[in-house]
Amino acid sequence: MSDAPRTVHCAKLGAELPGLPKPPMPGPLGQRVFDEVSQQAWQQWLEHQTRLINEYRLVLAKPDARAFLREEMEKFLFTGGELTQTGYTPPANPGSEA
Repeated sequence: MSDAPRTVHCAKLGAELPGLPKPPMPGPLGQRVFDEVSQQAWQQWLEHQTRLINEYRLVLAKPDARAFLREEMEKFLFTGGELTQTGYTPPANPGSEA
């Protein structure tokens, strides 16, 4: 048995990259993410998801909030569709004083 990390051809980033160690959620969507999404792309999604939750004040106990995030995740990772916008703007020069 090899100790090399499992790699996937990442649907989001279009490259052969280290995959997730296990499906991030149960069910077919979790398996698809495991099979087709790299650790790097998953981390990008988690950051975007956090911005969506905070900006839209989503209550994850509500089914409609979870459905919204599931749809956004599929667009973000697989289809490249129009994402719901957040007010986040990355810094122009990280580490520089404004």
